[in-house]
Amino acid sequence: MKPLDPRLLRYSAAGRGYLAVTVLLGLVVTGLILVQASLLARLLAGAATGTGLTVLGGALAVLVLVLVARAAASYGGEVTALRAAAAVKSQLRRRLTDHALRLGPSWLARHRSGEVTTLATRGLDGLDAYFARYLPQLVLACLVPFAVLIRVGFADWISAVVIGVTLPLIPLFAIVVGLHTRATTQRQWRLMSRLGGHFLDVVEGLPTLKLFGRAKPQAEVIGEVTDSYRQATMSTLRVAFLSGFVLELAAALATALVAVEVGLRLLAGHMSYSTALLVLLLTPEAFLPLRAVGAQFHASTEGAAAAQDVFEILDTPVPAAAPTAAPAPAGPSRPVSLRNDAITLAGISLAYPGRGGNALSGVNLTIRPGDQITLTGPSGAGKSSLLALLLRFTTPTAGRIEVGGQDLASVPVEAWRRQISWVPQQPYLFTASVAENIALGDPAASRPAIARAAAAAGAAAFIEDLPQGYDTAVGEHGLRLSSGQRQQIALARAFLRDAPLLLLDEPTAHLDAVSARLLEQAIDALTVGRTVIQVTHSQTQARNTGRVLTLDHGHLRQPGVLRAVPALTAPARLVTTS
Repeated sequence: MKPLDPRLLRYSAAGRGYLAVTVLLGLVVTGLILVQASLLARLLAGAATGTGLTVLGGALAVLVLVLVARAAASYGGEVTALRAAAAVKSQLRRRLTDHALRLGPSWLARHRSGEVTTLATRGLDGLDAYFARYLPQLVLACLVPFAVLIRVGFADWISAVVIGVTLPLIPLFAIVVGLHTRATTQRQWRLMSRLGGHFLDVVEGLPTLKLFGRAKPQAEVIGEVTDSYRQATMSTLRVAFLSGFVLELAAALATALVAVEVGLRLLAGHMSYSTALLVLLLTPEAFLPLRAVGAQFHASTEGAAAAQDVFEILDTPVPAAAPTAAPAPAGPSRPVSLRNDAITLAGISLAYPGRGGNALSGVNLTIRPGDQITLTGPSGAGKSSLLALLLRFTTPTAGRIEVGGQDLASVPVEAWRRQISWVPQQPYLFTASVAENIALGDPAASRPAIARAAAAAGAAAFIEDLPQGYDTAVGEHGLRLSSGQRQQIALARAFLRDAPLLLLDEPTAHLDAVSARLLEQAIDALTVGRTVIQVTHSQTQARNTGRVLTLDHGHLRQPGVLRAVPALTAPARLVTTS
């Protein structure tokens, strides 16, 4: 960890105003320290020489005002620093969330969600100590010693030389100790992140662990990680305490050295009592900010270590579109409409980092408005990868995807996804009401529109039987509902969205025969007038309209069965199933 991380300041634009105020108040505190020492030396020297209280009363009143102003400035600096920390944390969390969304599900699948969650919450909360304690002390450590040296130099140059020679010992010892602190703190943070991720996995998989009798071993694993985290924390605290002792000892010895030489010269009559008091009062103030910044450095290292992990994620490049054989025509892209524009996959290949072989290899496919395609193939054949490309969760490593004759990469992601409805194998339901989960398809939809979408998906009956109807909370991951009911909620979302392209990823794979038939009836109603790509494992589960295509180890076979598409009032539909 650097004493002042420029990347952290670069990402802290939201808090720069507060930081500027913190620095300004640090300058005020520095000036008040000098005034306070001068007034106190004058008062003590006057009292020692028998000066009356009436003469010293004015200086005493000013000293009280200076003490109050110093306390107020220190308090204000801490408040503004805390507000800077809050602004920076908010900005970093937003950027982290936005960048993770741009990286897409393929990146998130390679990272434990618990660790990312711990990083975005507990990890970034550690920046409070960095901004509210460490940075203000760092400002004072840069300002106060130099101001003290200048003031002492005007009063007694010999003492200024002694202070100037001993002053660098404090940061030197702090750097030596800090090199060891960095390693122990990073280990502590890694263990904390691992503990958070593992604990989340255990909690979410607790029913499975109980079923297979693995709950106790996993509890032991958590205990081992917790013990490792405890040891790392205690090791970090030991380093912090020892560093504090070293810094305090160095500062005490340096102050004692100044006191000895001042005392000897005072006894010899080579220095006035007032000057000696001023030097003795200012000497500890020169070392105090350096000692304090060393202590606050340890308190801020956890937040700074978490920030480094955030920067690593923010520096992860968003996957770019694959290079094309021919460059796209110049000029602004026109808006695309999946109700009128065809989608063309030309020589598409896709490879995931860390996996051997391609998920897709040389796929060529044209999807016209209104087509229905059923995409079949065994597990791992690349069916879901093809849907991920159309959803723009990932980008091809080779080949080109065009829509309406232009490169898909030139189409804004938000505009593209607004024209797509997706029903995955296991739809995700948030810890909210039934109505709010359905309204993800159209956040501005009215309650009657939500009810119509639920009725079209065949979900109205069971929703109305719930305790609060559409206002019933579905619980975490929708666990209060059955698999079939969760699929019907997902279909209701798709109905409400009314998008021209519908992607179905084995929506009936985990349902019983009766539930599957009911869901298929709802799907038949949903596919009318839309382009549909449905994924299934076997041709026996393929729909009875449109084309049936087969993926085998990433290679798309030519359709072996061509089924007639009934005449429709709406355009023909393309349905692919995996």
